[in-house]
Amino acid sequence: MDSTLILAIFAGIVVLLFFILKLRIQAFISLLIASITVGIIAGMEPQYIIETIQTGMGNTLGFVAVVVGLGAMFGAILEHSGGAEAVASFLLSKTKSKGATWALMLTGFFIAIPVFFDVAFIILVPLIYSLQRKSKKSLLLYGIPLLAGLAITHAFIPPTPGPVAVADILKADLGWVILFGFIVGIPSAILSGPIFGKYIAKRIFVEAPEEISDGIETKNSLPSVWVILAIIGLPIVLIVFNTLLSSPIANGWASEGFTHWMKMIGHPFSALILANLLAWYILGIRKKVSKETLLKITTKSMAPAGIIILLTGAGGVFKQMLINTGSGDMLANYFAEMGLSTLFFAFIVAALVRILQGSATVAMITAAGVTAPLLLSTTGEMDKALLVIAIAAGASIMSHVNDSGFWLVSKYLGLSEKQTFRSWTMMTTILALTGFTTVWILSIFI
Repeated sequence: MDSTLILAIFAGIVVLLFFILKLRIQAFISLLIASITVGIIAGMEPQYIIETIQTGMGNTLGFVAVVVGLGAMFGAILEHSGGAEAVASFLLSKTKSKGATWALMLTGFFIAIPVFFDVAFIILVPLIYSLQRKSKKSLLLYGIPLLAGLAITHAFIPPTPGPVAVADILKADLGWVILFGFIVGIPSAILSGPIFGKYIAKRIFVEAPEEISDGIETKNSLPSVWVILAIIGLPIVLIVFNTLLSSPIANGWASEGFTHWMKMIGHPFSALILANLLAWYILGIRKKVSKETLLKITTKSMAPAGIIILLTGAGGVFKQMLINTGSGDMLANYFAEMGLSTLFFAFIVAALVRILQGSATVAMITAAGVTAPLLLSTTGEMDKALLVIAIAAGASIMSHVNDSGFWLVSKYLGLSEKQTFRSWTMMTTILALTGFTTVWILSIFI
């Protein structure tokens, strides 16, 4: 192995962590500085370093910016309409008290597809307060399943930003990522949600905070749950159908003309545009929401989307720097000689970055950037999709004090730091390990 390239990779990661952890500099600029560090130590020409930054940023944002932007607007309209409460209320009414934990897990699983994790949790937390007061059982019995459903979808299933960003950096097909995200997410949600929630609720009793109102006061004005599920499901169905139609599974089932049109309609761009238009009309105009209000809602949603877009672009720069310096090829050959699985390597890198600096998004993007150069021209679409989920699993592990999610859960569930470690941190670890184990099992048969 080339010692200069090894030093370049190591120095880049050290610089990245130092700037984020010690200097508290925003991850976007930290990733760019780390990328430049790799280029300088690897001996790249100064002008070529700048060209690499431009290429990496441009290649990544061409796809991610559109999908994340459309996804953010879509989620904002659904959030404003009361769609999350409608789905939660429907599932809870169908499962009654005994199945409440499973209903909450499913609620989180579906709602986190269009709505950001923290926003969805804050919207739904009054429901678990209400359930706790009625049942007199620990708040964790209901909180953990809801959090598990939210966390899994947020990490595993596009069009949430994390898996979209990783899929683009690895050039993985979003349809396969969605399919495998659901498959891997089911056992992960069950183990880390209702099963672990029941276990930890017997050991930590928490009451709902009295000062925050419970229940959903606007229940009568909530939209139809079937309408909400249809609007959420539309882009997913179109994207997955397009993927299956373009794969050998279809085997010439459809005409060439139909296939060509579906490639456009089932592309994430078109699918999300259609979902936005439906949400805008059905949940906005028909509900007598003014056009000015809808414009304000969707414009406001662009702020958090912009941060994710820029961060993803910087991750693309880091990946491109490893490719252009030859570091990626060197690592690929080294791991091939060692017989080390790319899946395992990607999971470990994502997990280490997650534990060290806290942000799941930064961990996913960094791991994707390091792993992308290891892919071969023969790497199949299903293998790339599994790799996306492996990275997402690693980036979900062991949320603790350097993660904003840790404090969000601690605050809203009224937990001490020790209780949050025993519940939330343990839940994210179970989620990650179950997710990766399921990915590894699937990789054996694919």
